[in-house]
Amino acid sequence: MSTTNDLISGITPHAKAAVLSEALPYIRRFQDKTIVVKYGGNAMTDPALKLGFARDVVLLKLVGMNPVVVHGGGPQIDEVLKKVGKQGTFIQGMRVTDEETMDIVEMVLGGHVNKEIVNLINQAGGKAVGLTGQDGSFIRATKLMMPNKDKPDEMLDIGLVGDISSIDPTIINFLDSGDFIPVIAPIGVGPDGESYNINADVVAGKLAEILKAEKLILLTNTPGVLDKAGNLLTGITPRDVDAMIADGTLSGGMLPKIGSALDAARSGVKSVHIIDGRVPNALLLEVLTDDGVGTLIKSK
Repeated sequence: MSTTNDLISGITPHAKAAVLSEALPYIRRFQDKTIVVKYGGNAMTDPALKLGFARDVVLLKLVGMNPVVVHGGGPQIDEVLKKVGKQGTFIQGMRVTDEETMDIVEMVLGGHVNKEIVNLINQAGGKAVGLTGQDGSFIRATKLMMPNKDKPDEMLDIGLVGDISSIDPTIINFLDSGDFIPVIAPIGVGPDGESYNINADVVAGKLAEILKAEKLILLTNTPGVLDKAGNLLTGITPRDVDAMIADGTLSGGMLPKIGSALDAARSGVKSVHIIDGRVPNALLLEVLTDDGVGTLIKSK
């Protein structure tokens, strides 16, 4: 396994000094600021990227920022569903979740995936604590009904999928103050104690709003938001997004992601970024360099 010393051994002293000089203003600017990171895509499945992500999160904490990780786990859920003979189904980017699928979601997200991320961060020198929204009932949800695009007057029942009704930030603030890194699985609790599967992008966006985060960063499997020609867009506005949804440029799994990004930007999160989690150290490149990576979403 490569160590940090191995990774930087080929860099000249002048290059190291330049890197530190570029990063210093950002370290000062984001001191004690909250950065909510939605962790998903290839960054969660490629072993080298997983290690790199854990180190990046620990470094942000060590230099005085407060990273909060919200993770997905779609590929891992699909893998278990296949083993039991089920096929994952999505409507407008949301997973249709019956009771059996909900049991699998809880096992995979709240168990295996969450614990793996916590262990990786701890091995990298951090102090991570794994949570689901059920812990302390800090994410409360109601049943989500999806509009039928073909029949606007109808609503679609997609099972145990939740719409966030409230988030209590007390437990997250407590962990941040104790130098812990919260790692959150997107499972909410209903009025009668029922479990709800909630899209991780939606949880990350709402949590960033509630925590008044400096940044919301969504890691994905694309360079960012692309136009129809495949060109990377940045500095886009809600009006731009509405036009891209209308003409079909944005669809499927990108819809909840872009919706959460816009809601967060409109609600006071200072900057929202959709970045390519397949790029090594994408998180550090976005937070600590002049160029950044991916797509910046502007509030207006």
